[in-house]
Amino acid sequence: MIKNRIDVVTLGCSKNLVDSERLMRQLVANGYTVTHDPEVPGGDIAIINTCGFIGDAKEESVNMILSFAEAKKRNKLKKLYVMGCLSERYREELAAEIPEVDRFYGKFDWNELIADLGKSYYKELEYDRTLSTPPHYAYVKIAEGCDRTCSYCSIPLITGKYKSRPMEEIEKEIRHLVSQGVKEFQFIAQDLTYYGLDRYRTMKLPELIERVADIPGTEWIRLHYAYPAHFPADLLRVMRERENVCSYLDIAFQHISDRMLKIMRRNITRQQTFDLIQLIRDEVPGIHLRTTLMVGHPGETEEDFRELADFVQKTRFERLGAFSYSHEEGTWNDKHYSDDVPAAVKQQRMEQLMELQEGIALTVNEAKVGSTLKVIIDREDPDYYVGRTEYDSPEVDGEVLIDKEKELTIGDFFPVKIQSALPFDLIGSVDD
Repeated sequence: MIKNRIDVVTLGCSKNLVDSERLMRQLVANGYTVTHDPEVPGGDIAIINTCGFIGDAKEESVNMILSFAEAKKRNKLKKLYVMGCLSERYREELAAEIPEVDRFYGKFDWNELIADLGKSYYKELEYDRTLSTPPHYAYVKIAEGCDRTCSYCSIPLITGKYKSRPMEEIEKEIRHLVSQGVKEFQFIAQDLTYYGLDRYRTMKLPELIERVADIPGTEWIRLHYAYPAHFPADLLRVMRERENVCSYLDIAFQHISDRMLKIMRRNITRQQTFDLIQLIRDEVPGIHLRTTLMVGHPGETEEDFRELADFVQKTRFERLGAFSYSHEEGTWNDKHYSDDVPAAVKQQRMEQLMELQEGIALTVNEAKVGSTLKVIIDREDPDYYVGRTEYDSPEVDGEVLIDKEKELTIGDFFPVKIQSALPFDLIGSVDD
């Protein structure tokens, strides 16, 4: 056990990661040595930032807490704290079930942890972070919360109403990160497209992205978690006109059947979905769309699923993920529907979609063979340098494997000629 060391474990999404990085910066300012995501406890104190979104994520969080609680029982850990979405929802239940945890914090009161350690919270460092990503890219959370009313989603129960951060504050954060060497920014929120409505009474995402794109040193901006209903079309002009705004959009459509879209309370129709996709591709030629689809929502029939599979085949998303419906307490569905699609059927439908997508992804990648793409280098592996194009977000998308004929610098950009394609990765060499 290393004295004055704190292990921080982050589970769930990149929005949780940003919270952990802010906490880690406060801990470092108070003289602690901080490690992120250790495999086993090695310090005096451990902090687990949990996810509470769907069943699998909740189970992972509980299992992680239990493993660290067991380490504490064996005197391998002095203090154990838990924060984040799971404890926001189930604080009292968790405290009763796992007494080894010294204190549970929610998603918004984690700064009290600093005081409980007998240390000072530095307000001037509120949005400073100790990055856990490679130093050349960072996630930027522009808002918290969600005002949508999707039938299945527990996020509003956890995060509350939508709260946009001031544009000036976000710009200040970007300038600070650029000064630290960050070149690539992943913009995130529960719903990017709603940004500004609560604070400015109008959608301000296009203006925000323009302002950030003008900051010197901002090489790439990538947009995650857009919502299709009432999409701010002017954002497409910004993406088309600004070279440092990646031709990439993560927008969750979830389904295509009119019947299912209505049941899911998505506030969009099948035809409006197709029209939006066509508009996006017309306005930003070459854009790569990432979407998420759900299978097994209450009431989904075989006909609904066939319509969804046909949607995937016709639309040919460049990036796609699918997940099975998880019945969450307190949601609209919990009050109005039962979880009536068998687990085996959900799994089969999800696998079918992903098998279909694998063939589409290979075709998309094969079209890149022979072209030269701008690639940022993330790391060096024994046999390759590993990088990404503007069409690839960290962790969730494919990578570019580059031969080692030339020495490359991690975090720099290089022109890479694509030699061959795999379903989710590309292979290339630095173009002379």
